[in-house]
Amino acid sequence: MTIVREDFGVHKGQKVDIYSIENSNGLKARVITYGARLVEMHTPGRDGTFADVVLGFDTLEAYEATDTFFGATCGHYGNRIKDGTFELDGATVRLSRNEGENHLHGGVAGFDKVVWAAYADERENSVTFTHVVADGCEGYPGNLVVKAKYTLLDDDRLLIEMSGFTDRPTILNMVHHSYWNVAGHANGPVTAQVLTVDADFYTPVDEDLLATGEVRSVAGTPFDFRSEKAIGADIDNIPSVGVGHLVGGGYDHNWVLRDFGPGLRSVATLRDPASGRGFTLRSTEPGVQIYTGGYLTERMIGKGDRPYQTYSGLTFETQKFPGSPNFAHFPSSRLNPGEVYSHLMEFQFFANR
Repeated sequence: MTIVREDFGVHKGQKVDIYSIENSNGLKARVITYGARLVEMHTPGRDGTFADVVLGFDTLEAYEATDTFFGATCGHYGNRIKDGTFELDGATVRLSRNEGENHLHGGVAGFDKVVWAAYADERENSVTFTHVVADGCEGYPGNLVVKAKYTLLDDDRLLIEMSGFTDRPTILNMVHHSYWNVAGHANGPVTAQVLTVDADFYTPVDEDLLATGEVRSVAGTPFDFRSEKAIGADIDNIPSVGVGHLVGGGYDHNWVLRDFGPGLRSVATLRDPASGRGFTLRSTEPGVQIYTGGYLTERMIGKGDRPYQTYSGLTFETQKFPGSPNFAHFPSSRLNPGEVYSHLMEFQFFANR
């Protein structure tokens, strides 16, 4: 397949490119070098009508001006670290603080806010982004090389592969931050779409949306998606914690996935009954953060000048657990020299269900 590159603007003197990747069935992904972002994903419904199913903006300037992380590759550490500190080999590491007193998604100038190098491979139908990170960036130890690779296959799978290596012990927990709406990005709240999550447990948070270190059963809670149900069925019963509840609340929590071990495991299935569009997600990671966009408001204008609102989309951020550097019983995010960090997400798109 042919991969098309076009100009998308200039960020701090660096040219930003957009790449279009299409498969033989007409599915199309578009990715940009700013933040190694997925900015469009076009998939068909049961009637054959295609829709763009990820939220985003039409211009680079809009991505630069907001902290929504639309479609971005986030790191060093996706999610929150309390007080921006953790211990590593007996030393206290102090990170930048960009959400009150806490550290979120890699800090003030995380992976989402830089221009990555890109390589398009038409044989694989893929685009690979590479970013070199200096020792001490946002407080993290170690020189680091990270990659984010997007591959669109003819069986309608989108693969997102994140990898990295370091020259000093550090932590690395890269996450992909697309907001999905399988009815189409501009088609209102996702509350009527139906979801299953392959998890029996979740990790509770405190009033600042920070992990408490607990692991609780989903049984009898709004977090129980073991059987398919509408996203909005229990959304009003979630404890209103964190600043997010001021603009709608909703889900912003980590689920503990079943059968953690080497290889891919089932994460979730999202489906829009009206259009038939949906996907199943598998990943190599032990957890998934599902966030229903409580911070989005109608003042945010998305692609095609369409306003977004609370619950316009939801994220599936496969990950190590939030705050894991400060909880020894959580899966480790440590990366040592000589090791390779590897994180794979596999979206299988479908219709006609």
